[in-house]
Amino acid sequence: MSSSQQNEKYAIHAAAREGKSTVVESLLNADPKLSQRKDDDGRLPIHWAASSNQQAIVLLLSQQKTFDPDVEDDSGWTPLMIAASVKDADAVVDILLQRGADVNQKNQNGQTALHFVASKNNLEVARKLFANKPPASSRVRDKRGQYPLHRAAAVGSTPMVKLLLENRSPLNATDVAGYTALHHAVAEGHGDTAIALLKAGAETDKRDSDGYLALDLAPDKELTEAKQVRKYIEREAENEGIEL
Repeated sequence: MSSSQQNEKYAIHAAAREGKSTVVESLLNADPKLSQRKDDDGRLPIHWAASSNQQAIVLLLSQQKTFDPDVEDDSGWTPLMIAASVKDADAVVDILLQRGADVNQKNQNGQTALHFVASKNNLEVARKLFANKPPASSRVRDKRGQYPLHRAAAVGSTPMVKLLLENRSPLNATDVAGYTALHHAVAEGHGDTAIALLKAGAETDKRDSDGYLALDLAPDKELTEAKQVRKYIEREAENEGIEL
């Protein structure tokens, strides 16, 4: 297939990605089945529209008779998973939820939209997922053994950690490396998040696969004395009456 034929075959994918809603509408009017065509990346136009935060095109595609809100690309990603990973894509998420997107569907790595929301610290979308009927579950473990809480702790999102715990997330579960959420928070130097986990009851005596306690992972050697993570956590824990 020549490059011009290739471009013509996947014109709707490019238009969806680039936000050309009139082109998408014209192509669909000519051939509605184009919305179901996968490109060489294994994606439908809806996946590209979601990844580029093209609200108008997502709405247009979602109104097609054959629209499936849970359609997967070749990696098992749904439009909702993609939108949940994009900054300021709340409106796209709303459209997909209104069309019945499954908030707990897993991709090939066992991850749900909530895993990506937690990684991106997208608090508002997380709230939308929990408010959905049925709600998102914070108790889904991916193939690395991680819950969304592990991801939120690793990026140091204390508000996300608190929201996940309010929605029944396991607190002391370990991933395949033996890391708890506390291990992740400390290892990445997020003292405030570590304190939030401790206040919630995080266990300090759990060792990872290499035998390390969470506090053993504090990256103090790379920081100035004033910012040493372990000293900060120990001081704040003492102030809170938490025994380490």
